[in-house]
Amino acid sequence: MPDEPALPYTVRALDGTTWDAFAELVERNGGVFGGCWCMGHHAMENGETYRYQRYDKRAKKEELVRSGRAHAALVFDADGLAQGWAKYGRLAELPIIEHNRPAYQADPPPAPDWRITCYYTDKRHRRQGIGRAALAGALELIAADGGGLVEALPEATAGRVAHGRFLYQMVVELYEEYGFRRVRQIGKHRWIVSRDVAATNQNGG
Repeated sequence: MPDEPALPYTVRALDGTTWDAFAELVERNGGVFGGCWCMGHHAMENGETYRYQRYDKRAKKEELVRSGRAHAALVFDADGLAQGWAKYGRLAELPIIEHNRPAYQADPPPAPDWRITCYYTDKRHRRQGIGRAALAGALELIAADGGGLVEALPEATAGRVAHGRFLYQMVVELYEEYGFRRVRQIGKHRWIVSRDVAATNQNGG
């Protein structure tokens, strides 16, 4: 990983102890992404995702978090307020999202152990390094939970102007700074990227 600049952020795992901070951030921003509560990637019991279902998104997100079925690296500022996150999870937890599925499955790469699928930053704190802190934190949390092959589907932005609303999976160039390699292009600007993350605990697998 690159040397990290001194930023006034700390990263904690999204779980029952940080749920209230996460919920406050989401509600502060009107539910984020049109009120989705960052639910679109999560797997239902039948293998589909919650992306197009009707349900109480806040309640379902809290249920998944408190039962250990939803993960994120939650970024806190110096005042202890959550200002952003990177959502990650094991393959069964975060199946490929639908609109990327045909291109992805046309020539699927080796199955990853983990995916990083979504980022969010408070509207008043963008371009302040929170996405970078979230990615670094997610990789540290994955390493502490056994490590393995990590995959993401970011967009390449070099040489073009990209609207932030299309970059909810972050940018290829940032992932490359953290040792990810480009596997295959699956859209005009979207790539599969991956890297192996070594475990930092003794019982990981």
